Amino acid sequence: MTPVGRDDVDDLPLLYSDPVVTYWTGPWTRAGVEAWAADMAAGWTADGVGKWMARARSDGSLVGRGGFTRFDLAGEIVLELGWAVRDARTGRGYATELGRAALDWAVTHHADLPIVAFTEVHNRASRAVMERLGMRPAGIIRRDGLVEVHLWVVTPALRYPARDASHPDGITHQEPNVGTQVPDPDHAERRPIAVEDSRC
Repeated sequence: MTPVGRDDVDDLPLLYSDPVVTYWTGPWTRAGVEAWAADMAAGWTADGVGKWMARARSDGSLVGRGGFTRFDLAGEIVLELGWAVRDARTGRGYATELGRAALDWAVTHHADLPIVAFTEVHNRASRAVMERLGMRPAGIIRRDGLVEVHLWVVTPALRYPARDASHPDGITHQEPNVGTQVPDPDHAERRPIAVEDSRC
């Protein structure tokens, strides 16, 4: 995996043009992809965190993208875990592999930040991935005119499992050179996010 940057604007439209990916992430324009890639590059530079492009070890073909977005959730800075896998690659465990790789990375680089994930209530595939990652539901976010969204969190006592290197077409992983400090591993536990207002 490599950090998303401006050089990925030719590959990202391949991902976002897949029908199932488009259904969940919405239609993308070239300008939108370029702006998103620029934001991801800026996030890596400013915050030392962002999303990666994932490619198959065997031939370097695009698998998808995954990783984190750092933002303020109800007054608390969190890392939102997310992923998108090309339609032709779904059902092979790539989303779970992306999620586990991201969680492993976060323990080393941002152990002080809580991790959350969001999915629409009817997205059973994403919910299944979150369950496999050891996350748990923590509430429902409701906004007028929008589909209800589940909020999931990493549980405080979770010890992240080692990534499965036996995958027949596993994803390559490259540590981003972002100059982040490595926190004390004794403080690598996660704490849940309190969801007091489900309308937020």
